[in-house]
Amino acid sequence: MSSNVKDFGVDKMPQAVLEEYGSKTKDPRLKEIMLALITHLHEFVKEVQLTEEEWFQAIMFLTAVGQKCDDKRQEFILLSDTLGVSSLVDSINNLRQGAGTENTVLGPFYETGAPEYPMGASIVQKSTEKGVTAVVNGYVRDADGNPVKDAVLDVWQSSSEGLYHMQDPNMPEHNLCGRFTTGPDGRFIFVTEKPAAYPVPTDGPVGIMLNACGRHPWRPGHLHFIITAPGYDRLVTHIFTNGDEYLDSDAVFATKSSLVGEYKPCDDQALASELGIAGTFEKVDFDFTLIKS
Repeated sequence: MSSNVKDFGVDKMPQAVLEEYGSKTKDPRLKEIMLALITHLHEFVKEVQLTEEEWFQAIMFLTAVGQKCDDKRQEFILLSDTLGVSSLVDSINNLRQGAGTENTVLGPFYETGAPEYPMGASIVQKSTEKGVTAVVNGYVRDADGNPVKDAVLDVWQSSSEGLYHMQDPNMPEHNLCGRFTTGPDGRFIFVTEKPAAYPVPTDGPVGIMLNACGRHPWRPGHLHFIITAPGYDRLVTHIFTNGDEYLDSDAVFATKSSLVGEYKPCDDQALASELGIAGTFEKVDFDFTLIKS
């Protein structure tokens, strides 16, 4: 046997793999990531003494995750979310240390192209039977408390039946989605349905994983926001629904106490008339603070 043949046995792993990637990967950041990934992956395999059958099942699981993705659904984002990775990456990259509104995950159901509305408009194109009318009101300010003009709030949410517009064939496109731009006072106000808890999709491989691990698929009710303004960092965040039973067990580990909004019954008839609301409604007041770039 030639003395040049390397012995890639258990005792030589992962050193042989690390040497190969470490000596040939030119990009410094890619090298750092790959060497750490290889190290932890090999240690994981050794720690749990992974069987060939289990590794094949893992490969088939990841294959199924990819096959479930299409232009309306991203199962890999859902997998990342439910493993807590999305929330961890988001937190690492947005350490504001108490300055500014906290970030949280984007989620798998954001789509560009939401209609632009004037302040005070409703984003409900088609209401649901269980929907509770809600007014969302607040201000966008900077870290010194000054109003932020021309801040664009890109808003989206599920219906009170737990479905986003692209999931429900009976829902109009971009229902419960909208874009609003603040004026000189930094104020925003719009009408919607009060967000209710809903399950993440469980009809794919991620749902099978959650069930096998004894985890529920529910997210507490929330509104999604992407807020941008010239000269400020982009903010991706939520307003969570107070009192929701899943605030402490969010399926995607994204809840933060500072992002819980309090919905209260409102009997302001002048406001109802101004916003074109007939009947009872609730109101949540919530301010956002942006950090200068």
